Amino acid sequence: MCDSPAGRDEAAWSAPSPAPGPAVDPIHVEPVDEITVTTLVDNVYDALLTGTDRVQRAPFKAGSAIAPQFETGRTTVGLMAEHGFSALVTVRRGATTHTIVFDAGLSPDAMTTNSERLGIDLSDATAIVLSHGHFDHAGGLVGLSARRGRRALPMVVHPGAWTRRRIAIPGAEPDLLPTLSKKALEAEGFRLVERRHPSLLLDGSVLITGEVDRTTEFEHGMPAAHQAWDGSEWRHDPRVIDDQALVVHLRGHGLVVLTGCGHAGAVNIVRHAHRLTGVARLHALMGGLHLSGPSFEPIIGPTVAALTELQPQLVVPGHCTGWRAQQAIATALPDAFVAGSSGTSYRMTAA
Repeated sequence: MCDSPAGRDEAAWSAPSPAPGPAVDPIHVEPVDEITVTTLVDNVYDALLTGTDRVQRAPFKAGSAIAPQFETGRTTVGLMAEHGFSALVTVRRGATTHTIVFDAGLSPDAMTTNSERLGIDLSDATAIVLSHGHFDHAGGLVGLSARRGRRALPMVVHPGAWTRRRIAIPGAEPDLLPTLSKKALEAEGFRLVERRHPSLLLDGSVLITGEVDRTTEFEHGMPAAHQAWDGSEWRHDPRVIDDQALVVHLRGHGLVVLTGCGHAGAVNIVRHAHRLTGVARLHALMGGLHLSGPSFEPIIGPTVAALTELQPQLVVPGHCTGWRAQQAIATALPDAFVAGSSGTSYRMTAA
């Protein structure tokens, strides 16, 4: 994506808006005893990565497929990787366990194919959360619906997810992005829960942030080429206002924050989670941080510096984070950084 000059209105639109002090009415998120985040779809699948006591990697042989060029007529297959993101989040409080699907990847079959090869039954999911309306996070919804049948599944989504968007690079034909259809999703059995404000799920143990306060001086959002239809004209859409994150309070450790693309800005999101919950510690940050490409690489430095001050115990930057930002995070936080890969599970337990 390329930058192009933005006008005064666009600059004001993307400027930080102060949100001083703690939340007036902090949201109590019930601490959990255990959380496991399994990456179902990511941009990378590396079958040679090794696990640890807290990281379980997918098996090298995740399945087989017909391949007549081999003597047996079959070959070993791994997992699918694509420019998209999807994760399965399982939380446990005492003897009670719940599972949520967070985003659905790019293609109709990647999330369900990987789940099947990992032996994961997506029909156990209590709900699905959509981080935002971009197509690389919603493409697998049709596959999920096909696997579940038409049993109603609650989907938490920001009402801005239905926004028509395009990429309009100067000198090139505008590229219209696929737009989610509310009517089609409802017909597939998804029970839509549209919320601009924070939502508590699973007996109060999972927080969905809703719209994120933009408070940093350096996270200005998408470049001018990213546009949205406002009902009468195409306008620069820097904020992607429907961007939201998932937050869990791990007992004795602090917050676990999961992002889809992090369009609101990784630091904005973490600060917003702290402010909403009143929990000062960040235990883990996982998901897309959108620091790839010339429009975002200039903010890698201040982003990594701010994250370093937070001293997280686990950072798994994936999807749209980009290799330069991943390298910078790995250098600054060598004990916390873990390379992401489709099929990897991260298990975190209470202190």
